[in-house]
Amino acid sequence: MRKSLITVAVLGALSASSFVFAAEKEAKSDFTTSGSVGLFSQYIFRGLTQTDRDPALQGNFDINHSSGLYLGMWGSNVSWLRDIYSTTALGYGTDQSTYYKSGGNLEIDVYGGFKSEIGKTGLGIDLGALQYYYPGTERGRDQGWAKANTTEVYGALSYGWVQAKYSQVVSKDAWGWGPVTGQDKDARGTYYAELNATAPIGELIGSGPLKGLSGIAHYGKQEFDNDTVLGMPSYEDYKLGLSNAFDNGVVIGAFWTDTKGARDSAWTYNGRNIGKETGTVFLQKTF
Repeated sequence: MRKSLITVAVLGALSASSFVFAAEKEAKSDFTTSGSVGLFSQYIFRGLTQTDRDPALQGNFDINHSSGLYLGMWGSNVSWLRDIYSTTALGYGTDQSTYYKSGGNLEIDVYGGFKSEIGKTGLGIDLGALQYYYPGTERGRDQGWAKANTTEVYGALSYGWVQAKYSQVVSKDAWGWGPVTGQDKDARGTYYAELNATAPIGELIGSGPLKGLSGIAHYGKQEFDNDTVLGMPSYEDYKLGLSNAFDNGVVIGAFWTDTKGARDSAWTYNGRNIGKETGTVFLQKTF
């Protein structure tokens, strides 16, 4: 009898522990995490090289909730803030200098938002905000330099492997374009409209090492508010490429980018236009 009671008690305790553990596990399942780390032959942002065509190490970490809410951070090395830039486009003669006195070697993006499917239509939505942050010491508005740090809000619609996205700047400055001493026109209202397609080519191939093969296509239009006053930085960009995702989370790929209207006077660093056509290869690990 005593053994039976002890056995029942032990089994009850184990059952209770299992129930608590299962409950905790179920509660934690509302949150998931994801991320990646990758090496790129250069960092291309909206058709413009951010590293003067030098390699970039990039990574991100996201926290996702089952409700559709998410929060994340992304980072990469950059060089454009310390690369020599011709100030002719800003109306300051032919003097050349750099955006940052020190630092300016890193970009940190913090973002958050909500994404979900609209009913059972297969149409997805993604709404959020993103802060671009570049640590370092700036030269300042009194020397003719606007701020690099930029804040955007965005909205996207997707269906299958096609996405349309619109991002708009809500800060006064947009990547070094904005108000400076003697000129009060800011970049608020600057927008970027884009169309993206990731075609699942591997699904047509079936099993094999290329079952994760995807085709990449992109078109974007970066339109700066007060474009003429700011020095005519508006332009369009294009991207075509291929990537292959393996079962172990490794992704390899290559893409070609080009721009239209990325004027030399507005986008020249170290004596080279950063919007010229170029190719990029990468190796990435997702988790």
